Amino acid sequence: MPAKSVGPIPPPPLVYLAFIGCAWALARWAPLDLPPHELVAYAGWTAIALGVLLMLWAAWEMLRHRTTINPYGRPSSLLQTGPFGFSRNPIYLADTLIYCGVGVLLDSLWPWLLLPLLIYCMQRAVIVHEEHLLTRLFDDEYRTYRRRVRRWL
Repeated sequence: MPAKSVGPIPPPPLVYLAFIGCAWALARWAPLDLPPHELVAYAGWTAIALGVLLMLWAAWEMLRHRTTINPYGRPSSLLQTGPFGFSRNPIYLADTLIYCGVGVLLDSLWPWLLLPLLIYCMQRAVIVHEEHLLTRLFDDEYRTYRRRVRRWL
């Protein structure tokens, strides 16, 4: 039985890509360069690598528990192990790490100025909808989990 629709939500990867595109365009058209530093590339690639590893870990947990990774799908279980033990949204946290890594590599202030708006958009356009669905599906178990584990970190 499919879950009731929680309303249209944008594809989360496209939200992040849209913000990366905006940051890139703003960095080209209205540069706000960061001071150069020899460790910038290492920091950027490290954040990207950590984001990819966190995403793979979360995806592995979802596959291991045979629940959907698709934000439009119906989860079959409430994950509380692996990265879900410290973040209710480890894939979005991973996406944010990747965004920050790309932001560092852009060598611009724009990704950092857009980051609070990106977090706000993800929470309002995606995460809140997912939380409503999880509350409907898992009720008290999800409420207890929400009290124990933070949304991001």
